[in-house]
Amino acid sequence: MSIPTQVHERRQRVDRRRSEPHPITEDLADAITGDVVELLFQPQFCAYEGTVTGAEALVRWEHPDHGMLSGDALVAISQSGGIARRLSRHIARKAFAEARLWPDHLRLSLNVTAMDLFDRTFGEELLQMLGDSGFPAERLTLEITEQALVADLDRSAAKLEKLAEHGIRIALDDFGAGFCNFRYLKVLPLHSLKLDRSMIEGIVQDPRDLAVLRAIVAMARALELQVIAEGIETEEQRGTVVREGCRMWQGFLGGKPVPAHEFAKGSAFSFE
Repeated sequence: MSIPTQVHERRQRVDRRRSEPHPITEDLADAITGDVVELLFQPQFCAYEGTVTGAEALVRWEHPDHGMLSGDALVAISQSGGIARRLSRHIARKAFAEARLWPDHLRLSLNVTAMDLFDRTFGEELLQMLGDSGFPAERLTLEITEQALVADLDRSAAKLEKLAEHGIRIALDDFGAGFCNFRYLKVLPLHSLKLDRSMIEGIVQDPRDLAVLRAIVAMARALELQVIAEGIETEEQRGTVVREGCRMWQGFLGGKPVPAHEFAKGSAFSFE
């Protein structure tokens, strides 16, 4: 058998596996119905004042046999079984219901998947869920990854533009983790760039990493975009991103993801 034939057959096997429902898809569907899929909230901080500005909603689910499963794994499971839309809407409704109880100065960041952007009803349903919950659109940030945009950039841009017209902010998430197409910066209605943790890890020790951070911040400033630094774990990292002009940051230094009631109790926390 030739090498090209072997590669082709291997790809076919991979595609078949991807198209098959995950063994625990039905368990996830039951968990959504039973409202046992949990949301955690990781605080985000203002770089200059040190106060909490809001939180990113992160989904978790503890399976009795497979243990704790988080965002990417749950999205993959839901997509394999055709319940991605159910999971996405469940997360949004639950996040809006919790964030509605927060003080008015706190924002909610919500992750958006490729399936969300591909769904022609996503924008309308999102606005409807916001209206039903009473959470203001002006306090919502949608975080979009590069992977969610590759299928149809122009179509995604049009959908996000309509949402931005309602006051929703758009952040390009995991910036620097992949092969960023700079056309994103031209086409999308962006308000901020959220740096991947890989862009932060070496900024204290490596002059080249620091130079890259400075270049990104300078570019963002020229485009009137805010920069959010993710994955801050040390005081030295925090001090560096503040000094270099990042507007916000999040990471284990400030706080790990916590249940809604814990975040609500600690929302007045400031990082000096």
